[in-house]
Amino acid sequence: MPDELDRGSAIHLAATAAWLAGAVAGAWALGWALYWLLQRVSRRSGLVTDFAALTRMPVRVILMVIAARIAFEATVPASVPARGWIDHLFRILMIAAMTWLFAALTLLAERRAIARFVGGGLQVSDADRLQRRVKTQITTLRRLAVAVVVVLGAAAALMTFPSFTQIGTTMFASAGILSVVAGLAAQTSLGSVFAGMQISFSDAVRVGDVVVLEGEWGRIEEITLTYVVVQIWDERRMILPTTYFTKTPFENWTRRTTELLGTVQLDVDLTAPVDAMRAELNRLLAASDLWDGRSSGLVVTDAVDGYLRVRITVSAADSGALFNLRCAVREGMVEWLQRTYPEALPRWRVEQPPASVRNGDSGLGSDTKTPAYAQ
Repeated sequence: MPDELDRGSAIHLAATAAWLAGAVAGAWALGWALYWLLQRVSRRSGLVTDFAALTRMPVRVILMVIAARIAFEATVPASVPARGWIDHLFRILMIAAMTWLFAALTLLAERRAIARFVGGGLQVSDADRLQRRVKTQITTLRRLAVAVVVVLGAAAALMTFPSFTQIGTTMFASAGILSVVAGLAAQTSLGSVFAGMQISFSDAVRVGDVVVLEGEWGRIEEITLTYVVVQIWDERRMILPTTYFTKTPFENWTRRTTELLGTVQLDVDLTAPVDAMRAELNRLLAASDLWDGRSSGLVVTDAVDGYLRVRITVSAADSGALFNLRCAVREGMVEWLQRTYPEALPRWRVEQPPASVRNGDSGLGSDTKTPAYAQ
């Protein structure tokens, strides 16, 4: 008799497993069919394309959980001891899958908003300054929404446990004390979150802005709620907390416009032809595609130690073009001086003392000492 019972239990267990496997496979096939149908429809709609791409997996998981739960309830009697905790497991899986789906929907909302308000590629120019601002704000809101969805999903899963329900009632009863403790414990983290929201919506810095901070030139690559990623010119990444941008001064070269002025300094001989250098500068700028035509000039800013310090001012459309233009002007001016006015390059002047001094006679009497440089 026990053998017959064991055999019957094994057969029932095998049947339950078969029903579960069949239900999961059917749900997976249904999800695949829905995705195939959306692919055919999405050829004429970008919204449907993004929806199909972002919600494909969470929708399939939801269908599989629903199918598995229906098959389990249909094949396993309520008197089975394990029925309770397996039902509980299905509830938790459904909450997790729904949380995943809502997070995917926030990604969908972000993608469609960026496609509508920002458009295509991200170029650093004055024309897309508003677009980069909108992109930064939308991305920040998406991250905040995903964090809220995950927290609510975790809270919903925990509330399925009776012990956590009692803890929740106790927490509401002592909300005053807990709020003070949580505020003290999370002061730094909350400060970073609020700083991230502040820099995103105050338009102080945006994704794609060119900045100078900590002595490094770079471009804002990513802004999160707690940190900012800056891509340095040599492709290093500098990770800074969001509070850095609310407490520390920094340079933003694309805050309002991208046009910049730059200088090139040269030390030349006192005999250098300044007017000819101005003419050569104008020729170099006229032949360069990097110069935007806004500003140019050449002035002598200092004359000390036998040199003239010449400052050249040029303008360009953005920081990258300005750097290349400064290098081109510096190389062009030096090459022109070497070729045309080599005597205008910096030189050391050594003046020989009179012959009488070199012979030991200073002409001031026999008691006069010979200068040190003539010895």
